[in-house]
Amino acid sequence: MMINTISTTPFEGQKPGTSGLRKKVSVFQQSHYLENFVQSIFDSLEGFQGKTLVVGGDGRYYNKTATQIILKIAAANRFGRVLVGQNGLLSTPAASAVIRKHQAFGGIILSASHNPGGPDGDFGIKYNISNGGPAPEKVTEAIYEHSLKIMEYRITDTAAIDLAQLGETQVGDMTVEIIDPVADYDALMAQLFDFERIKALFQSGFTMRFDAMHAVTGPYAQTILEQQLGAPPGTVMNGVPLEDFGGGHPDPNLTYAHDLVDIMYGDNAPQFGAASDGDGDRNMILGQRFFVTPSDSLAVLAANAHLTPGYKDGLAGIARSMPTSEAADHVADALGIDCFETPTGWKFFGNLLDAGKATLCGEESFGTGSNHVREKDGLWAVLFWLNILAVRQQSVETIVREHWATYGRNFYSRHDYEGVDSKAAHELMENLYTTFSQLNGQPFGSHIVEYCDDFSYIDPVDHSISDNQGMRIGFQDGSRLVFRLSGTGTEGATLRVYLESFEKDTTQHHLDAQEALAELIKLADEIAGIKKSLGRDKPSVIT
Repeated sequence: MMINTISTTPFEGQKPGTSGLRKKVSVFQQSHYLENFVQSIFDSLEGFQGKTLVVGGDGRYYNKTATQIILKIAAANRFGRVLVGQNGLLSTPAASAVIRKHQAFGGIILSASHNPGGPDGDFGIKYNISNGGPAPEKVTEAIYEHSLKIMEYRITDTAAIDLAQLGETQVGDMTVEIIDPVADYDALMAQLFDFERIKALFQSGFTMRFDAMHAVTGPYAQTILEQQLGAPPGTVMNGVPLEDFGGGHPDPNLTYAHDLVDIMYGDNAPQFGAASDGDGDRNMILGQRFFVTPSDSLAVLAANAHLTPGYKDGLAGIARSMPTSEAADHVADALGIDCFETPTGWKFFGNLLDAGKATLCGEESFGTGSNHVREKDGLWAVLFWLNILAVRQQSVETIVREHWATYGRNFYSRHDYEGVDSKAAHELMENLYTTFSQLNGQPFGSHIVEYCDDFSYIDPVDHSISDNQGMRIGFQDGSRLVFRLSGTGTEGATLRVYLESFEKDTTQHHLDAQEALAELIKLADEIAGIKKSLGRDKPSVIT
């Protein structure tokens, strides 16, 4: 094996967060661009020589090319073994499961999550550590610092590996093993959920549709739902992963998963509907003509966790991101356990999970998970719901409405303004910060401001402090407004506005969320000046 040392110039990429480095495919295709970043990852690590690395991705355009490059650089940097998902595929939660099961040193996941794919779409790469979770800030900071001064990278001069053929291949002293991307994940799910009971549910004539959105969960859903659990053929729709996700936007919400929504709100709708995103870490849950918000889904899973084998002994705690509704808090109170409010980002959950302080975690952005891996997990959430449905023998809507009757209802919605001018969006947030100092105690219609702040979090495990995590306005009646800028896109900025009000009176539960939140929606624009600042009359996406 010949190892080449290639001279290069410092990497000029953005600072990677826990979601990794995301850019247009054309940026990654620039000479030395991907190579510089991968070498910067390895330069920031110590003690990995001879150890195991996991590599896989969501199958988007450039996934296979990037995988071959990573294997050559890993061999040149003297990793001992690399586990690669067949055809370069590994969902993000499955990659976490493989890292944990095989006690790997870490893993490289190739994905831009729910962003569009294809030659003109997005690509991404991130590093996960030995617990299976996203690299913490100290690691991403080190990667970034190395990327600013890198002058060379090491790469082997070897032929491409056949990613389709299961088995082992030697690249110099490094072993490359092409693994079944579903097998380890399937085995883990069978430990957590009552597969026999779910099988019986399908045998009784239960109907569902799972929309894989032509993304990575197609093979997982076909193997587990249709082959293992006996769901009828065709239950999984859009199940073949495509490099451009079939021209769609692989984000499982009411706007982009319109194929599924049309079915679930049409005549003769199946009893249960679900979807997952590009890399398999998000989920959307639907009943017949009934949408379950991600916040409510987390709360329902927590309240019913004892019905599943994996969680029958109870929960250590629940964790939710700050913008997620407080529905889970009511369940935690009833169970007598802690509910942690964290910044957005799975790394904060990872600390709580590793410390045994939480068992279930969730973000309002359609991400839910538990201590079984260190990533959010879309198909896991779907199987969790199926286990509950199999035990309770009730419809999705009945289960949720009974939940509201017990715990009260948190009317909740997120309004996304996508692709807005970045400068205007940042100016809006800066103006909000100035405005906040004048809001305390002020009345807005029937609402009186109780608090307003820029959310700050002190991690109860490592005591690190995370500031500037989103602007919050809390009203005396329990209502909330939250404003955040999202960094998951590659063009412009996305302003997310979160609206929430709590209603204990079950007679109000017939209301549509947008109807119940109408006054708060108006207040959000009045306080932030969204239409004036961004020139948008309405959100791009409402969930």
